[in-house]
Amino acid sequence: MTKFTVKDHDMVPEHVLLTPEESAAVLAEFGIEAPQLPKIHVTDPAAKEIEAKVGDIIKIMRKSPTAKQSIFYRLVID
Repeated sequence: MTKFTVKDHDMVPEHVLLTPEESAAVLAEFGIEAPQLPKIHVTDPAAKEIEAKVGDIIKIMRKSPTAKQSIFYRLVID
């Protein structure tokens, strides 16, 4: 039996863990602080799979019929 990975499911958008430098750039671009971002729990299956830790920022890229791709950011919380 093969192990199922969440990222391989068609309905799960791509999740990417940002580096501290990329996180700082995103926050500067939007002129906000990390707690102002929408949240995602560290126990979320996609967050667990990419080994996100509390305080990390995740970039989520969803397919969009009108924009081709929509990008969202989430702060990992406990």
